[in-house]
Amino acid sequence: MSLWLLLAVNSITLGGLLFLLSAGFSLIFGLMRIPNLTHGSFFMLGAYLATSLIARGLDFWTAAVLAGLLVAGLGGVVERLILRRLAGAELAQVLVTLGLSFMIADVCLMVWTGDPIRVDTPGALRGATAVAGVGFPTYRLAVSVIAAIFAAALWLLLDRTRLGAMIRAGVDDADMARVVGIRVSRLFTVVFCLGAWLAGFAGVIGGPILSVYPGLDQEMLPLALVVVILGGSGSLLGSLVGSLVVGFLYNFGQAMFPELAYVVLFLPMLLVLVVRPQGLFGRQTV
Repeated sequence: MSLWLLLAVNSITLGGLLFLLSAGFSLIFGLMRIPNLTHGSFFMLGAYLATSLIARGLDFWTAAVLAGLLVAGLGGVVERLILRRLAGAELAQVLVTLGLSFMIADVCLMVWTGDPIRVDTPGALRGATAVAGVGFPTYRLAVSVIAAIFAAALWLLLDRTRLGAMIRAGVDDADMARVVGIRVSRLFTVVFCLGAWLAGFAGVIGGPILSVYPGLDQEMLPLALVVVILGGSGSLLGSLVGSLVVGFLYNFGQAMFPELAYVVLFLPMLLVLVVRPQGLFGRQTV
């Protein structure tokens, strides 16, 4: 396999993981206007929880779902008991979520120590799969397919269900949504838990590729922030496109310009902020 093709496959895989991480983050920010800096910690915590569940005999996919649910439960508690009391206080939200991310990181370090933990690839997805005569890592292809399935499922949820219509109404105009009888506070909790579950699940399926180690949260969070800024908060399509763009910029930037990898990654974000502050697919707020 040529270097360029390998980088392309890795970029699409990373883009899929970033989509799972950033889709919920984008909806949380779009609906609640909360810059949730604990989102990277949810990614790492889900991965750590899954390693413990797998060590106790659960299979990989069951552990991934359960770890996501545990993270979603934590997210619901954080939203209900803490963030709901800080509505409109952006600086307090930033400080509180940043502090929570440090606390989660310390708890993970205490429980799982500082040694990297390798997550075994599910047996059925090991090895390579031939596509057009070229062998691709089966698990990386599977992650890309999973991300595509989740993108389609989230699109159906947001565009074809009553819950999705209420979420979109809350994103567009939360005050008007309240006037017509939508319980926006309940939507806040549902969206926050959904975003936390996606982040925790993404952390688990990213484990066989990235492994699990202290600092993983601080590596993934900036990438998710770039995705949201590029794509636009509250936009599912923006999260998908932004994730793929960031995946390609990150991998190709590190391979071609290792000394300027972060310049390659963050320069497009700066240009988008200057030219179109709401992001490529975000809506202009008035």
